[in-house]
Amino acid sequence: MNNRIIKATSLLVLVFGIMNSSIAQKTKTKNKSVMTTEQVKKESSGHWQSITTEVRPSNSKNPDGTLKPFYLKRDFVLAADSTFELAVTSFADPYGKVALAKIYIKGQMEWKGDHPIAEGAQKVDYTASVEYTVTPLHQGFVDILNSITKGFNQWKAGETQSILKKAFPPFGLTDGQIFKEYDLIYLYDGMMFWGARNIDGRGFDTEQNRPTNLQVPMTRVQ
Repeated sequence: MNNRIIKATSLLVLVFGIMNSSIAQKTKTKNKSVMTTEQVKKESSGHWQSITTEVRPSNSKNPDGTLKPFYLKRDFVLAADSTFELAVTSFADPYGKVALAKIYIKGQMEWKGDHPIAEGAQKVDYTASVEYTVTPLHQGFVDILNSITKGFNQWKAGETQSILKKAFPPFGLTDGQIFKEYDLIYLYDGMMFWGARNIDGRGFDTEQNRPTNLQVPMTRVQ
């Protein structure tokens, strides 16, 4: 009986030893695959684009109080020194057939450390400190801009104007304000994820409003 107990105990020790070794190996492999901040910076550099037309909750509401959808495509270029260029084309429809406007931002990105959304995710702040322009592409949007903005030339379809440090009510910008967003970056399987918009339409204008979910990703332009 004692021999059986000893053999059974020895077998359990062997099994647990193999399990612990396997778990340790998996953990080691997993940890090895998680990129550091510097690695994420390096891998993030390049040209990225939306896979398809994306949707966001906007700041404007329908008559019933629900948030209007905001359809868009992104084109993002990040340099090794963390300067970036972002072009966002907005659309009136979910299939991206009717373009409303093109928004172009150029500025600096700051890396603020790990984000808890996923291993390897990083907090990033975008500041539109160099350029911020708007090009209306649809007459309906042109009419809106001409009716609610001041201090600009007459808006015309296809013509670009700078809104850098200018009051621009459609985007909630005040005179002298430099646009800044508190966002995130997460790289996975050749895709770049940013933060998903808050469901109540709040922007990423403060640290408290930094996103806690992932948005539809962009893919690298080869």
